[in-house]
Amino acid sequence: MAIKINGANHFAISVADLEETIQWYSDVFGFTVIDRSVIPGPEIKVSHMQGVGFILEIFEAPGAAPLPEDRRIPNRDLMTHGNKHMSFGVPDGPKAKAELEALGVEVAMVAEVDGTYGVFIRDNTGNLIEIFEEKGDSPFNQHKEIAPDH
Repeated sequence: MAIKINGANHFAISVADLEETIQWYSDVFGFTVIDRSVIPGPEIKVSHMQGVGFILEIFEAPGAAPLPEDRRIPNRDLMTHGNKHMSFGVPDGPKAKAELEALGVEVAMVAEVDGTYGVFIRDNTGNLIEIFEEKGDSPFNQHKEIAPDH
């Protein structure tokens, strides 16, 4: 029998510069820092930021390898096993894309597949994030009620 889950708790990313990343997620998505710590021994800096409905856990590890170039390109990243991206839902994808571009956020690609609309962006370290339009009767929108367009 499957276990019952409450939903997403947190996503974790590794970054080159913790402070720069905290500022980026605050400026772009309005996340707020809820704590900071250091993992003793390897002296890895950690911060947790509150997003809408989940927590973002951020690690800065001294001497960590940079994100490989293929992991920065959405379709090429699919050719490597592992987690691919986090996705944030928005009511209007093109509007969100324009707002992100106005903030100077790098757009990696726009994906319009099977009647869906997504914008892939990169954070300040290159981690992929999808901004996904939640409207219509797509199976990706069945997890919650979507307010009608006004």
